[in-house]
Amino acid sequence: MAKEVKFSLVFRDMWQSAGKYQPRVDQLVKVAPAIIKMGCFDRVETNGGGFEQVNLLYGENPNKSVRQWTKPFHEAGIQTHMLDRALNALRMSPCPKDLRQLFYKVKKAQGTDITRIFCGLNDTRNIIPSIKYAKAAGMIAQASLCITHSPIHTVEYYVNLAKELIDAGADEICLKDMAGIGRPDSLGKIVAGIKAYKKDIVIQYHSHSGPGFNMASILEVCKNGCDYVDTAVAPLAWGTGHADIIAVQEMLKDAGFKVKDINMEAYMEVRSQIQEMMDDFLGYYCPELNRINNSLLVKPGLPGGMMGSLMTDLEENLASLNKWKVKHGEKELSTDELLIKLFDEVAYVWPKVGYPCLVTPFSQYVKNLALMNVIQMEKGKERWSMIADTIWDMILGKAGRLPGPVAPELVEMAKAEGRQFLDTDPQENYPDDLDDYRKRMQEKGWELGEDDEELFEYSMHPTQYEAYKSGKAKADFEADLAKRKAAKNAPAAGAVELPKSITVNVNGQNYKVDIAYGGEVPAPAAGGTAPAAPAGEGADLLAPLEGKFYRVKDSNEQPKNVGDAVKEGDVVGYIEAMKTYNAIKADRDGVITAILVNSGDSVEEDDVIMKIG
Repeated sequence: MAKEVKFSLVFRDMWQSAGKYQPRVDQLVKVAPAIIKMGCFDRVETNGGGFEQVNLLYGENPNKSVRQWTKPFHEAGIQTHMLDRALNALRMSPCPKDLRQLFYKVKKAQGTDITRIFCGLNDTRNIIPSIKYAKAAGMIAQASLCITHSPIHTVEYYVNLAKELIDAGADEICLKDMAGIGRPDSLGKIVAGIKAYKKDIVIQYHSHSGPGFNMASILEVCKNGCDYVDTAVAPLAWGTGHADIIAVQEMLKDAGFKVKDINMEAYMEVRSQIQEMMDDFLGYYCPELNRINNSLLVKPGLPGGMMGSLMTDLEENLASLNKWKVKHGEKELSTDELLIKLFDEVAYVWPKVGYPCLVTPFSQYVKNLALMNVIQMEKGKERWSMIADTIWDMILGKAGRLPGPVAPELVEMAKAEGRQFLDTDPQENYPDDLDDYRKRMQEKGWELGEDDEELFEYSMHPTQYEAYKSGKAKADFEADLAKRKAAKNAPAAGAVELPKSITVNVNGQNYKVDIAYGGEVPAPAAGGTAPAAPAGEGADLLAPLEGKFYRVKDSNEQPKNVGDAVKEGDVVGYIEAMKTYNAIKADRDGVITAILVNSGDSVEEDDVIMKIG
């Protein structure tokens, strides 16, 4: 009897691999019936990872979105699954234990059946608690092996990792080939080794098509006993995304596997609706380079899910770097030139920081470190001259045990800065704080939400949630979208004048939002936030890079204010860039005499942030 292979549609990851944002809830609900009618999917990935955070960024409540989006699949008997980051849950930074436990209760109540738990370090101390929390909440716990290719990450390494996770209670195993650089033969041997240990364990294979291995890999894992394969639908198939369901289904059918037929009329309807979503607004955040395969990705091993945001980040960093080069009489770089420099630097940096699997958040950390190195070296500065605290946390072992050793030069840097390496349980570094957030919400008069889902969202993404509640997130998004539409639709000759402002409706109230271009002064946030403090006497403190300025990075910090005394090296604020908070440090002893930008404002490199007298 032919072995059956079942299919999953990774609808969330399709979008994250293509660009920055996810569809709105009305778009999701509209496309769900057509996905169901296709008849070939036993599972659909509906949420998790960046899904909820990006919804907040453009002003939509992700909790309501998840509830409405999962409902039609439940009614059709299709399982829903999400991606979660173990110690980090749905965010870039680690979570307290009480928040992690609430996470699974909320997601189960909202209609998510399966959670795909992964740790970018493959540290079972982070994964095993999540297995237990998920099962306690009534979810299917699918534990992931983050697949990469290095001298450390061997077939034996992965089979032993799977055995430990199965023994800890994992219901299923996922081979999460997030960069698509797993070699087909090795992947087949990993699946065979896991099935030899526990024949009836369900195995699901997830891979990205970018480097070019994944169709061969899909065939190889299925020949060795894989049960589910993740797929996509055009026009978001291939490129930095995933293999199209049509090609996968035909390949496996020809190889003798039992697979479900595809309703092609429904396929074309889903394809058409995806294109409509892109034409509406999502396409403005999907760089064209993410739509093509590129074997250059084999060397840096960057994940498909990160490539969606990487190209957008690269555009901004390239513009900032080239502005500096013009100012200093140097030749500008092209996107391709910067991309190759970045890929080469990632390959250089990765072994130096202990071979973390390049998946969120560690892929962003390694990429950000590499990009900062490239930018600093392009400006004649030293490599390693800007390392964010969150990246140091990875290097030092605060978030888990690195697979390999850290390079001696980084060990020496850590010692010189008084930083300590850790090998304790990572969870011990992040104390419970749900009661604190509950108290804050009560003080603000905010509802905790059905099944405490709003408490969960605020605790998980405090900065983004506050921006969502105030309307600033929606206003900023609408302004950015208007700017992108105007720039894309304007003739090359520039005959059409770009808009200087738009009107945004937030919670029933209209706000006028000014739009800044290039080197213009950033517009104040919608809703009338207080103007920046007037300039005082003293030396300028400049932004070290482009991004968003924040006075603090979390609620436990006290912001620096005008009149505060500071010492050279004191942290006085942060620039959030590429999902990482980079510290701004005082460059002299003195007193802060002016703070020239508001928290949440966009700044460019070398903008004056503060004055220190």
